[in-house]
Amino acid sequence: MKKLKYILEDLRFLRALNSPFKPFKLKWYAGRKVLGTPYFYPRRLKNGKFVPKKIGFNFVRLGWKTKYRDHDYRFEWAPMLSFVFFKWQIAVIVRAPEQDHYWEAWLYYEYNTDKRLPEWLRVRQCREEFPMLWTVYHKNPKTGETTDKETIDYYNHILKSKYYINNEKTNINTSSNNN
Repeated sequence: MKKLKYILEDLRFLRALNSPFKPFKLKWYAGRKVLGTPYFYPRRLKNGKFVPKKIGFNFVRLGWKTKYRDHDYRFEWAPMLSFVFFKWQIAVIVRAPEQDHYWEAWLYYEYNTDKRLPEWLRVRQCREEFPMLWTVYHKNPKTGETTDKETIDYYNHILKSKYYINNEKTNINTSSNNN
């Protein structure tokens, strides 16, 4: 029973499919063994030493860590299922739009918003407490001087369209997030 709990925790990332976040896509790879799981080629433990896996499956769960506080999430690697047959590999990799921002915001939404609230209020809470506002400075390639800057709200890239900031339900004051 305990093992089932850990398996279900490994698959928790699937909840993103039934959330305000855009659905992720699957990328398929078939070819020589090149994809790590996540740091090494697929391997197994034999007589106290790691040896390359000849035949078998590997599942890599969503990789993340907290950085400075318990709710400051950092994305590490995407979930992946890999099958190895001697020197060949078939893999299914989860690809989300704006992957770093997507998973960090989804982790905050999943673990740190009030689950008793409706989705649109949880999104509002997420936007207020965990803003994804990034400022990009554009330079003139000839002079090297900064010509203009652009502020990007990554929530508008990773949320389903009905949760965009210009929606009446989720309309919040973004100027307070810039301070």
